[in-house]
Amino acid sequence: MSTENNQQTAAEDRNENRYPGLDTPELVTVAEFIQQTLPFNELPEEILYPVISRIVIQYHCQGDAFDARTPERGLRILRSGAVELRDSDNKLLDRLGEGESFHIAGLNAERGEVIATVIEDALFYFVPDEVYRELREADRGFDRYFSGQRNRRLRRAARYQPEPNTMMQEVRTVMSSNLLTVAPSCTVQDAAKAMAERRVSSAFVVEDDVLLGIVTDRDLRVRFVAAGLPFDTPVSQIMTPDLEWVDGSETIFATTLLMTQRRFHHLPVKINGVTKGIVTTSDLILAKQDDPVYLVQHISRQHDVDSIKELVSGMANLMVQWVNSGMLAQQVSQVLTAISDAITIRLIQLAEEKFGPAPVPWCWTGFGSQARAEQLLGADQDNGLVIDDSVTAEQLPWFRQVADFVCDGLDHVGYVYCPGGIMAKNDEWRQPLARWQDTVRKWARAPTPDAVMRVSIFFDIRCIYGDCKLAEKLQETMLDQASRNSIFLAALAANVLDTKPPLGIFRRFVVDRDGEHRSELDLKKRGVLPVTEIVRLHALAHKITAVNTDERLKALAAEKHLTIAGSRNLADALHFIQQLRIKHQCEQITRAEKVSNFVNPRDLAKMAKEQLRDAFTIIDEAQSSVRQTYRAGMG
Repeated sequence: MSTENNQQTAAEDRNENRYPGLDTPELVTVAEFIQQTLPFNELPEEILYPVISRIVIQYHCQGDAFDARTPERGLRILRSGAVELRDSDNKLLDRLGEGESFHIAGLNAERGEVIATVIEDALFYFVPDEVYRELREADRGFDRYFSGQRNRRLRRAARYQPEPNTMMQEVRTVMSSNLLTVAPSCTVQDAAKAMAERRVSSAFVVEDDVLLGIVTDRDLRVRFVAAGLPFDTPVSQIMTPDLEWVDGSETIFATTLLMTQRRFHHLPVKINGVTKGIVTTSDLILAKQDDPVYLVQHISRQHDVDSIKELVSGMANLMVQWVNSGMLAQQVSQVLTAISDAITIRLIQLAEEKFGPAPVPWCWTGFGSQARAEQLLGADQDNGLVIDDSVTAEQLPWFRQVADFVCDGLDHVGYVYCPGGIMAKNDEWRQPLARWQDTVRKWARAPTPDAVMRVSIFFDIRCIYGDCKLAEKLQETMLDQASRNSIFLAALAANVLDTKPPLGIFRRFVVDRDGEHRSELDLKKRGVLPVTEIVRLHALAHKITAVNTDERLKALAAEKHLTIAGSRNLADALHFIQQLRIKHQCEQITRAEKVSNFVNPRDLAKMAKEQLRDAFTIIDEAQSSVRQTYRAGMG
């Protein structure tokens, strides 16, 4: 036998060993490609290899089309070329390139009539329908990949938790169901005796199955003993009425944040609308004594700026722990925002100790990501100060001193000064309410590019400390001015459309071509901000008072300003991009690198790339909807 024949035989033997049952070079070539293609790359060899020989190679010219009437049914995998997917109204749904696949019958089941048109001469690997269905029955992961639209796959990825986390358990798992109820006419002495006998620290005040309030050990001390009231005082006189409550399905994490921020020690728990239990701070401490959420409580005990800085100096490493334990992106941003809120509040309290009490009512407001409770590491300051209109010129210096102290303290702790100067220490962002309202009206009447830029931050507003009614009145003016001014909404829409998601033709990523971030894309600027700006625009147009993006989306869907599917798609896109962003930052922290929002798509796993394309495609579709909805005001 010749040397050449020996080499050929050896090569065939190697392929036989590597690809059992594939006895021709053509099949080996197909196998090598298919193994790099989603979701075939996840199939075990014993399922994948028998399928390869049943794949049909097909060539189609530009202009060829596939629809519900195409006789050959199955999955078409693009080996080369390109395909466009359009609906019956000729709306572009997607562009597919090498390695991507489509199943016309499946698309029709999800979207109605879909037409796939070859726009570049294409070579397909065609998986007949019976083979395709056998694969879906044989492998659960393969079936899930094709079981719904891209947003379903995206939602599964965004909600993936690598490890169980105690703080993600439902609060019903730690609540006390040993409830004590008393009538409002019950005397305080009798209520106290009943609490002592049952060894509980609280009692619900109930009449005709209606929860009127709660009386706690603290109420007995502060409102009864300290006040020197007689023993026969009815419990209704010292109870806490108008109770807030939490649903039993809420997480321990979210409940802990709520009770920490509101300084609650007892919180009723409802299941299906009925009060079934109560959760106390002791219950939460027992649930997870060492969880970082208690950092919020420790901040309030610090006595100077340096001690606050030292306390939060390890926050980056804490975030890595949270993410590694399975905490989701939106929950990480909630707790990071809660920490920045706590730092701000403590600095204001220290300022009040130094400069004395405020001469008139006022409130400290957070703007942007802090207002939305969506902060991550590296956030700068965006804040302002709203003062009651009764303030006099002689009283204004107090507010300047407090603003300087707090903003300087935030910078010292790690929340750097806002590059655009949007801070309470600047006169423009420290004004009486009436002047703030005049400014908003001026912005709405003349939406200059600078005004629109400011609004994009300023219209996300939340009271952090002080008289929150001042912030509520200001927000009311904002919503009133924005919702009835089509020209202003059009200007906001133009700003929303200014930043496109980084997808080019055939859904290829568009990355920076030079500079420090060459071959990378900015997840915050090109992914997160477009979603928050789209949702903010809709919220302003429809006078939605919610500020958090998820809460705005739920409100928009509930009031039918967005479809449920459209709302969920945007939420899924935002959550996935944020999760990817946080994971990337945790990897940078672990490597002791500077934290950034830039990623190189080539560094992502194949599935993550596809999911990121899905997220950007959802954003692009939402921007198209903005263009159509607010076109009238654009002139």
